[in-house]
Amino acid sequence: MLGQTQAVGLNAFAAHVVDVQASVGSGLPGFSVTGSPDASVREARDRVRAAIKNSGFTFPDLKVTVALSPADMPKVGSGFDLSMAVAILAATEQVSSEKLVSTIFLGELGLDGNVRPIRGVLPAVIAARQAGYRRAVVPIETVAEAALVEGMDVGGASSLKEVAAWLAGDLVLDNFHRTAPTKPPPIPDMADVVGQHEARHALEIAAAGAHHVLMTGSPGIGKTMLARRLPGILPPLGLEDSLEVTAIHSLVGELSAGRPLITEPPFVAPHHSSSTTALLGGGTGFARPGAVSKAHRGVLFLDECAEMSVKVLESLREPLEDGEVRVPRRDGVAVYPARFQLILAANPCPCAPAHDVDCVCTAVVRRRYLGKLSGPLLDRVDIRVRMDPPGNAALMSGAGESSAEVRARVTAARAAAVERWSEFGWRTNAEVPGSALRQKFRLPPDVLRPIELFLRDGRVTARGADRALRLAWTLSDLRGTDAPVEDDVAQALLYRDRGATW
Repeated sequence: MLGQTQAVGLNAFAAHVVDVQASVGSGLPGFSVTGSPDASVREARDRVRAAIKNSGFTFPDLKVTVALSPADMPKVGSGFDLSMAVAILAATEQVSSEKLVSTIFLGELGLDGNVRPIRGVLPAVIAARQAGYRRAVVPIETVAEAALVEGMDVGGASSLKEVAAWLAGDLVLDNFHRTAPTKPPPIPDMADVVGQHEARHALEIAAAGAHHVLMTGSPGIGKTMLARRLPGILPPLGLEDSLEVTAIHSLVGELSAGRPLITEPPFVAPHHSSSTTALLGGGTGFARPGAVSKAHRGVLFLDECAEMSVKVLESLREPLEDGEVRVPRRDGVAVYPARFQLILAANPCPCAPAHDVDCVCTAVVRRRYLGKLSGPLLDRVDIRVRMDPPGNAALMSGAGESSAEVRARVTAARAAAVERWSEFGWRTNAEVPGSALRQKFRLPPDVLRPIELFLRDGRVTARGADRALRLAWTLSDLRGTDAPVEDDVAQALLYRDRGATW
């Protein structure tokens, strides 16, 4: 007696369809699972046996073997429970097997037979759709998440009994979960920020081209306040980006049942004591996404970055350059997307007084404090801003420009960049390779004169020159012109001036 169903196995951000075969035959009574299962999959034997019995079915008093194929692919998590139970019921002819061939089953089983939600339903259903499947049975709590995938007939089940009744044709599974919709948390408005015109303009430029920013200044000057308002001036996510970001947060288990699709750029702000694993991802067994992946297509804000470990800060260099993070595992390398905007904020020294005249730190201490930000890391930061305390007149003035007004200019600048780079697959100026800017889109010699002078004096590296060119294109897009001029290139180089930031 043999029953076969399909599930989906997740390996980091990659998902693959897994064939679940259940064989019931003669021999000593027992229940074994093969196919590189981890501890949670091996423990499914007890969950599946109890769920079948407590759902009113008969668990065979024979030798039961469940094989998960491909056998060499590690199987992680409890999402195979439902598929294993249905395969055993099909092998013992307790359910109809007519619909099994074209259906994906996902879900964890409770001992009472209830189907419980699992992480990663969205990427699993996307993988099933790409593999040619058109039907999926998922936990009822995650049906709204699975329904985001076009072309899939998704049904939500709350128990193993419901799945068996659906297979028999006696029940129609819900494709809607009755949960009150929840609103996303409000994004603070730029109108709350008074003064700091230079920093506000720098963030607008960063938003228009997806550039990285470093802000330094005394405590309470508005660094965190500005950073938290950056998502409000970024354009909303497109459908493709929304699904990709939502899939990452589905793996983390942070999706809301009442708001399954993430449409606004995420804002992630880990504590300055975070480890490398928390930042990049990892952990035992299944390599879970870290802060850099949760901030994909959004903002990663590192407040008090000078207080962070040097090892943690240096781990950002590869994701900033490649737009993805690679976590080595025993069975391979877990790869997660990590195309984010990095916003760094730091005090000028350890004592961090309200006024520079009250500082008790020596010049050596001040340089050592910000020296944690190495040259290679800062070379990847396009804009550096030193913030000064606003005057009394600024504090007493009215509201500043709103996020909606700034977002309109940013959206127009990004649209110009998309129109220019779309045929090459680049979405923002920050993604354009330096070779393309120096060859196919090379600017006239008189426009490039400031970069040549900086390179000759050793004030900028080759990487820094490429990043200055990207920033110059963003300045041009904000002005609404077709290409940068010499002033744009010079201003881009000034934004990278390390001495002005210190």
